[in-house]
Amino acid sequence: MITLVKFEKEMYEQLISWVESEEDLMLFAGPKFTFPLTTEQLDASLTNEQRFAFQVINEGNNLPIGHCEIYLTDEIAVLGRILIGDKSYRGQGFGKAIIIALLEHIKLNIDRSKIELNVFDFNSNAIKCYEKVGFRINQDKKSEISFKDKSWTLLNMRIE
Repeated sequence: MITLVKFEKEMYEQLISWVESEEDLMLFAGPKFTFPLTTEQLDASLTNEQRFAFQVINEGNNLPIGHCEIYLTDEIAVLGRILIGDKSYRGQGFGKAIIIALLEHIKLNIDRSKIELNVFDFNSNAIKCYEKVGFRINQDKKSEISFKDKSWTLLNMRIE
C-alpha cells in the first residue's frame, strides 16, 4: 500500500506545500516550528541524528502522499510528524499503513521496545487509527499547549 523513503532536501517543497495554515503546522509538528514552514526549519530539525524522516509513497501510483518521522530518546522511539498531506488519501487506511510501516522499521532497525506518540485529544480520527494498531492512551502523561488563545490537550499513547 505504501513505501517509506528517506526524506531528502528535494522533498522539502512538497511537504511545505501540504502545510497550508498555522493550525495545520501545529497539528503536524506541535510547537517546534513556526508558520510558514521553511526549508531552514526542516534543515535544522533533520540535522538531529536521533530523528529519522520519511516521505510516504503510495505504491499504487508511486506518488508522494505524506510524511512521517521517528525520534529516538534513550529508551523510547517516538513516532511523530505524521501527515497524509494529499487530502484525497485521508480516510482510506493510509494512516494505519504508515504506523505499521514505522513500527516495522523500528523492529528491524532500531533497538527500542517502548514506542510512543503524541496526539491532540480532539483528533479523534488519529486516535482511533492509533488504537487499531495497538496504541493505548497513557493516562499519566499529557500536556497542554497554548495555541491562538486556546488550550489544546496533547495525549501520549504507548505500545510495547
